Formats: sequence, structure tokens, C-alpha cells
Amino acid sequence: MIRKSSAVWQGDGLHGKGSLTTQSGVFDKQPYSFNTRFQSEDGRAGTNPEELIGAAHAGCYAMALSFALTDAGHAPEELRVDAKVDLQKVEGGFAIAHITLELEAKVSGIDATKFATIAEAAKKNCPISKALAATPISLSAKLV
Repeated sequence: MIRKSSAVWQGDGLHGKGSLTTQSGVFDKQPYSFNTRFQSEDGRAGTNPEELIGAAHAGCYAMALSFALTDAGHAPEELRVDAKVDLQKVEGGFAIAHITLELEAKVSGIDATKFATIAEAAKKNCPISKALAATPISLSAKLV
């Protein structure tokens, strides 16, 4: 299975602009720029690659955890996952220094220890976590 996304960039890095398009059409020439990536910390100016990595990671992890909990006999009622992608200036440019997954889960009939074990295993086995294995990824998981 191949999923396709594309980027078009015009101009220099500081003043240029680009657009992102996904196969599904969820993004269709979505604009991004230096400002949307490095200056607009509130995210209101537009998207950026790190935000999209976070969305992909949160979505993938939630689905992987749902399967794992269901396989263990505890289908979740709701999983809320926030992914915080920490982009840092380093020598030679920028790098993703760390990703934090924050999970709040409504799961009936499971004890905290079993839940934590399954949540951690799902983090390690989620395809996006595997793709990002060179980046430290932490998990904060709680039952609500």
C-alpha cells in the first residue's frame, strides 16, 4: 500500500512559499512558509511539516492502541492522543529533538498496570513510531 503526498516550494527558504497536497484531498494546495513553520507558534498562520508528523503519529498510535486493547479483551470507549513534536535549532539547522504522546483513555474493566503495559507496547509497535525510531518518543498515559 502506497500513500502519496506532495509539496511544491517556490522561492528562497526565508521568503518563499509552498503548498502541500495529499492523495485523500484533505490537503489541497495547503499553504506553508517559513512563517508558518518557525514564527507562528500558535499555528494560526498555517500548517508545517512537524504539525503533520504530530497528527500522523497521534492518529496511528490511537488506532494501534485500540487494536491492542481490543485484542486484550478491553475495547476502548475513547482514546484522546496529543502529539507534541519538539523542533529545535541545532548546529547545521533544525531537528526534531523529541516527541511526546499524551494519552487520556476511557477503557472499562482494565487495571492501571495492564493498561500501561499495553499502551507502551502500542507506542513501540505503531508504524509511525517505528518510522520515527531515531527520535526519542515518550508517552504519558492515563485512564479517565
